[in-house]
Amino acid sequence: MFEQILLAVDGSGRSREMMNMLLALPSMQRSQLNVLHVIPNSINSEAIIEYRIAAEKIIDREVKSLRLNSDNTTVSILKEGEPKDVVCKVAEDLKPNLMIMGSRGMGRLQAILANSVSQYVFQLADAPMLLVKDDVYIKTIRSVMVSVDGTASSLNCLDLAIQLVSGAKDVEIFLVRVVKRKEDANASTDPVLAEASAKLKRMNIPSRSFISSGDVGKEICKLADESNTSLLMIGSPDRRPSIARSLPDLDRLLGGSVSDYVRVNATVPVLLTRTIE
Repeated sequence: MFEQILLAVDGSGRSREMMNMLLALPSMQRSQLNVLHVIPNSINSEAIIEYRIAAEKIIDREVKSLRLNSDNTTVSILKEGEPKDVVCKVAEDLKPNLMIMGSRGMGRLQAILANSVSQYVFQLADAPMLLVKDDVYIKTIRSVMVSVDGTASSLNCLDLAIQLVSGAKDVEIFLVRVVKRKEDANASTDPVLAEASAKLKRMNIPSRSFISSGDVGKEICKLADESNTSLLMIGSPDRRPSIARSLPDLDRLLGGSVSDYVRVNATVPVLLTRTIE
C-alpha cells in the first residue's frame, strides 16, 4: 500500500517524529523510507565540504532514530540545490505514495514571499503530502479525521485514509462534514456522511461523524481541535489544465482555498491529497 515514502528532513526531527507515529500502523510495515536532506544553493562554496559533512550527520541521525520494522528499508538521499525544486524532482522520480515534510505554517502571501518549500511542493507534486508544523504536538495515531463533501477529491481522500488505518487496532476515522445552513447540520440525515459511514462499516473500520455549518476551513480546524484528533486529512481538487500542472498555481496560493486555510491554521498534522477533476 505505502510502498514508497519520501521523508524530507531538515535536522529538526519533526518529520521523523511524525514518521515514527505512522510506522506503528500495519499499512507502513513494508514501506521503503527515502530520507531526503537538501543542501541549499546559498551555501558558500568554501564551506560546502563542511556543510556536506554536517548534512550527512543529519541524515544518519534521522535514519537511526526511525522506529523501523523488520520489513522496512531506508534509502538516504543527500542533494544540493534549491530545496523546493530538489524535493519536487525527487518526488517526480520516486513517485512516492506519501510525502512528509515540515512546515512553518505561514499564510498564503507570506509563504510566497518567504519562498515556502512545503507550499511550493504541494502545488506541483501529485503525491499526498503530510505537513508537520513546528508548533504542532505530534500524537500517537488514534484517530484520523477526514473532511467529506461528496466530491471526487474527498472520496479519494477517504480511500487513502482507509488504506492508512487498514488493519490497525484502536484507530478510528472521524468523518467531518460542513454545510452552509445551520438547519442542515444533522449527522443522522446527511447523505454524504451516511454513505461514507456505511463504507467504513462494511470494512469494519470504527468511525464517528461530526457535522457543522459555517466557514468550511474554520469549522474543520475547530472540530479537529475539539475532537483531539491525531491527524487531519483533506482533499484538494486540481482544476488546472494539464499544460499548467508543472507551474505553481498562484491563483490558488493567493486565493482562499479550504486546504490552504487548514494547512495554516490546523492544530494537528495535516495530510493533503490532490485529485484531478
